[in-house]
Amino acid sequence: MASGLLLGGAVTALVAAAVPAHNPSGGFTDPPPDKIVIDVATVNGSGCPAGTAAVAVSEDNTAFTVTYSDYLAQVGGNSDPTAFRKNCQLNLLVHVPQGFTYAIAEADYRGFASLQAGASGVQRASYYFQGSSQTAAKTHTFPGAYNDNWQATDTTDWAQLVWAPCGVQRNFNINTEVRVNAGTSSPSKVSFMTMDSTDGDISTVYHMAWKACPGK
Repeated sequence: MASGLLLGGAVTALVAAAVPAHNPSGGFTDPPPDKIVIDVATVNGSGCPAGTAAVAVSEDNTAFTVTYSDYLAQVGGNSDPTAFRKNCQLNLLVHVPQGFTYAIAEADYRGFASLQAGASGVQRASYYFQGSSQTAAKTHTFPGAYNDNWQATDTTDWAQLVWAPCGVQRNFNINTEVRVNAGTSSPSKVSFMTMDSTDGDISTVYHMAWKACPGK
């Protein structure tokens, strides 16, 4: 992975579409040839305290990656009563060459979970543009007993992609959540779920699709 940049800075790269945008006429729209600039406007949430998340562009410039180091939810034992749910909201300003628009076509999430029998873990993400009522949301559930790495992929069909409005600049919001439910598990036993791993090499990857705006 390319070297990380702490959230709050900017990532500049020539980004190619990892998932080519389908053209209803039967072809594909190539990614714009000009430079794409991603500014991280804000990062907020209990799952991404200041200095614990980083963003980078992949070496082949096909996607952007967010890496977390303190994204953990847990229940049971002496866990804080509020620790069962952690979340993180990324507010991104994506500068796209004139005449193009983009959508997040796929997102890959990874982490580790240790869930007692009767407990469960949930990973959820939603995506929307500032000022838009259209939201894409995906949820993945992991039942206990479970003690292993986990992975989840959100894939959106072409017809349901949430596209950036053409001709205006709108911030793109990504809300993620990790939640652990105690269920019928023993209250004395801890269950937890992370969006980071013991070696710290864990990440969330977002793949972009492109299409030309009307009139281009």
